[in-house]
Amino acid sequence: MPSRRDLPPPPPPAHLREWLDESVVRADRARFLADLSRRSLGLGRLVLLWLVAAVFALGWTFVGMAVMTFESGAGLDHLFGAAFAVMGLGVLGPAGYCFVRGARQERRVHRLLCAWVVAGRDPETDAGLRAPGRSLVWLVASLALGALGLWTAFAAAAGARPGTDTVGQIAYVMGLGMILWITALLGLAKAATHYSWSLRARRTRHGAAPVPSGGAAGRRVRHSTARPANSSLAGV
Repeated sequence: MPSRRDLPPPPPPAHLREWLDESVVRADRARFLADLSRRSLGLGRLVLLWLVAAVFALGWTFVGMAVMTFESGAGLDHLFGAAFAVMGLGVLGPAGYCFVRGARQERRVHRLLCAWVVAGRDPETDAGLRAPGRSLVWLVASLALGALGLWTAFAAAAGARPGTDTVGQIAYVMGLGMILWITALLGLAKAATHYSWSLRARRTRHGAAPVPSGGAAGRRVRHSTARPANSSLAGV
């Protein structure tokens, strides 16, 4: 059983699948697809995305404070502005690293999902791949967050008053709105990508013959079974 940190293994090559225990293979496939689906569209992924966005917002807050301090202050105030700028960069750097690392993990999970779903067929397992409940949560939450982000950004620009609101204040509020809006777009793209993938996977499963596959546990060969004569490994 893979840990939450380690990804499931990819399916074995096609020429080895006929040697594997079909019941074990089916269990492996169901377990791996369930694990990958949770990693891809689980509520934990949504919370993690919003946490990364919150860290970006915190870093942007420090940057905004630095800009506003530079605008309004002089002398020692510039030192505080420089300190805020350093703190902002110190927060934005790790947040960017976490975002890039998460994006790479997402690509690996998606590739494994595509590989496992076309490597076999199990109606009971495949029926739950669409995950309509989780997809709806991602969709609704992202739409609400996007609406809030757009309202924040446009309200800051439309409500600005010369002589009252500084450029730094307007840029700070608009930046927060953009962070919310971009986070919402990522969530919407995730929900749309999963829905499109599930449709393609269903068409592939309906049009292809079922082929048994297996993972780490499914690599146990049935030694008591004779090798088929049409296998490329026959006679080895």
